[in-house]
Amino acid sequence: MRSPFDLIAGLPRPWRLALYAAAALVLTYMALAPEREVPGVELFWDKFEHGAAWTVLTLLGLILSTKRRWAIGVFAVVFGAVIEVLQAIMPFGRDGNLGDWIADVIGVAAAYGLWWVARRLRWLR
Repeated sequence: MRSPFDLIAGLPRPWRLALYAAAALVLTYMALAPEREVPGVELFWDKFEHGAAWTVLTLLGLILSTKRRWAIGVFAVVFGAVIEVLQAIMPFGRDGNLGDWIADVIGVAAAYGLWWVARRLRWLR
């Protein structure tokens, strides 16, 4: 029996790319929009939110990717750095923060750890 993850990973490549791009765009909006426009900003501890967001983005990329899974992590780490630089220079009440980027990197590492465990338990291929 195929898992839902197998079904997602079995989508045609353009669909998988579009799904990942949509997730990255939502995350971009959440990170760069003025704070008053983003629902639930600072719902939890800010660093936890960063780590969780980058864990989800990276896990989604790992599930959708069939090759070069290392590139998902590289993209997520660079994407996090770009978001922090943009927050620092844009006048929307956001602050670029090295600590936020470190939380992003920890989230990426957590995603690889979860993906590794899921593969060992045969939840993912």
